[in-house]
Amino acid sequence: MGDVLVTGASGFIGHHLTRRLLQRGDRVRALVRVVSRGERLKDDGAVLVQGDVADLDSLRRAVSGASVVYHLAGITKAFTARQYYAVNRRGVSRVARVCAEQQSPPVLIVVSSLAAAGPAKDRPREESDEPRPVSIYGRSKRAGERVAERYAAQVPTTIVRPPMVFGERDVGFFEMFKAIAVSGVHPVPGFAPRTYSVIHADDLVEALMLAADRGERLPADARTAELQGTGYYFAACDEQPTYYQLGRLIGTALGRRRTLTIPFGPVVVRAVGAFGELSGRLRGQPAVMNCDKAREALAGSWTCSAEKAKQGLGFHLPCSLSERLRQTVQWYRDEGWL
Repeated sequence: MGDVLVTGASGFIGHHLTRRLLQRGDRVRALVRVVSRGERLKDDGAVLVQGDVADLDSLRRAVSGASVVYHLAGITKAFTARQYYAVNRRGVSRVARVCAEQQSPPVLIVVSSLAAAGPAKDRPREESDEPRPVSIYGRSKRAGERVAERYAAQVPTTIVRPPMVFGERDVGFFEMFKAIAVSGVHPVPGFAPRTYSVIHADDLVEALMLAADRGERLPADARTAELQGTGYYFAACDEQPTYYQLGRLIGTALGRRRTLTIPFGPVVVRAVGAFGELSGRLRGQPAVMNCDKAREALAGSWTCSAEKAKQGLGFHLPCSLSERLRQTVQWYRDEGWL
């Protein structure tokens, strides 16, 4: 038991993490931009701290006395590179800086992304592989990792890179579930069979907590972290389905006897990304599918190995991917989303 801070606590993964920490008996502070979005967490026992990673004063109030800081606050879609970097790089910088100011710096767990490492080639990505991000989002997350590396001599830090995350309360992945539930159709980007790593939010949370409790930390020499992957972990399901297979697994979880998978060529994928970009700008809200996401969709397979987390952290998956998909579908139905 200890005092723990979660940034981005009112978000999808942050909500799962905060509730799990409270169940374990930790005293949790939840940094939230809008207090009303954190009311459920407050009801569960979290102490809400209104603030933002862009505000050093609110960060200092939130971090003071914490033994562990889980930094989840970030953005996955934006209109410009400046917006991505403002949150995904500068946010890490401010959190690490405030942690370093403490008399006894807390353990800092930074939630990054497989996008920071880049797509896989002939095998799933491992922590020691050289990062090669292909999207603006991925480069902004890698920039955040580099900042964390620079503070590693002052702050005990571990970085966890999840792939695609799904589960209860998720809005992004829900669109895929909804499309298959309504139409029975699953669009597939590109014609080549690409494989993907995914993870349920509850399993990712387990990996984050293990990383805080017993994970290796980034070395003081940032070059060592990049060459050896020291202080880094991937967390993912054992299964690595193709996008075709993922759509069919979701269809099965929904109770569909058949899911029609339709591939779209690169030209169509880029056009959809451009349309999403334009419509998002007209609405003033970045679209889930934009030019940056189209770049990622066509970059190849997105797989990573969780072997290091299994061997070093004792990370294990209590359920299969199919079971986690069924669990997610049931929640969507219980809540009236489907």
